[in-house]
Amino acid sequence: MQMISSRTIAFLDDQTLAPGEAREALFRHEHYGFILYFSEGLAPTNERIIRLDMREALIWLNQSSQNGELFCG
Repeated sequence: MQMISSRTIAFLDDQTLAPGEAREALFRHEHYGFILYFSEGLAPTNERIIRLDMREALIWLNQSSQNGELFCG
């Protein structure tokens, strides 16, 4: 598995109005295609893994590059 890109997104919690951070990372797996990992805040219960097709991965990458947050490693 190879990480293609990652980004951090600042947000305000809708109930407490406390600032928070969400993290997203896009991976490419040899057999499963593209996988998007999402984690909201520090709590491990707010993690999600989503499989993306090529088109969805390109859309996600395009959103990253428009914000100037593209990391390729």
